[in-house]
Amino acid sequence: MAREFNRNPAAVAALSPEQYHVTQKNGTERAFTGEYWDNHEPGIYVDVVSGEPLFASVDKFDSGSGWPSFTKPLDTENVVEKRDFSHLMIRTEVRSTHGDSHLGHVFTDGPTEAGGLRYCINSAALRFIHLDDLEAEGYGQYRTLFTKEDA
Repeated sequence: MAREFNRNPAAVAALSPEQYHVTQKNGTERAFTGEYWDNHEPGIYVDVVSGEPLFASVDKFDSGSGWPSFTKPLDTENVVEKRDFSHLMIRTEVRSTHGDSHLGHVFTDGPTEAGGLRYCINSAALRFIHLDDLEAEGYGQYRTLFTKEDA
């Protein structure tokens, strides 16, 4: 049975002030302050509000920006991109589909060999699920991202 992901009012109520500011008020955490900007552990990142899977550590790279950066979403159906005209700039905002959480922005200055995109995401919008905990947390289908096929 497929797991459903929806905006969870109880999860919104339990957010820290920083998480609420980022996900519900379209905020941005300060660079190099978020919990996951320098995380190198294997696992996936899910929306802190809905739990929908968003990004995988196998697609994470060090952009030098101070925010977690990914070359692509784990599942494009869980990410929505919208034009953002705030701060006198034209950018592309990234939101979670089911939780409607503001996640960050996507830019075209990522690694060219991986498609050229940089999903610059706020740690406060994410919850990290370590590879060892995927099964117990209900995300076991993503374990295959971390296994190497022997030829």
